[in-house]
Amino acid sequence: MLEPGERAPDFVRHDHRGQTVDTAAARAKGPLVVYFYPRDFTPGCTREACLFRDAFDDLHGKGATIVGISVDDDASHARFAERYRLPFSLVSDPDRALARQFQIMRAFGLLGARRVTFVIDREGKVHTALHAELSMGAHLEGVQRALAAL
Repeated sequence: MLEPGERAPDFVRHDHRGQTVDTAAARAKGPLVVYFYPRDFTPGCTREACLFRDAFDDLHGKGATIVGISVDDDASHARFAERYRLPFSLVSDPDRALARQFQIMRAFGLLGARRVTFVIDREGKVHTALHAELSMGAHLEGVQRALAAL
């Protein structure tokens, strides 16, 4: 897993709405929150997404851009975002290339990527890396602390 102080990989992808997500451009405007989650519509992932949704105005007000990433395709992301009124981008990572770049794959690639949230500063360095598989609230709380410190 990328650690604080390490450079985060930049990427350009399309989100579930077909809009371009350019992380270098996003972080030039303010902190970037990239959170990896296992699957759309699962209980834990839904809770995590809804926590970010409910805090969106506060996080966005602090200049943060939020991007959620999972292996699900754009159609699934679109249904997930619509059903739960998610105001941020969801990016598909079907081959887990982004998960590998952020170094969050489980041992031997079994069971895919870990549930990890990164807060990346304007210079592209990881400020905070949060790994909590079962405590969805820990991700939001960690992001809020990180944004307060930036």
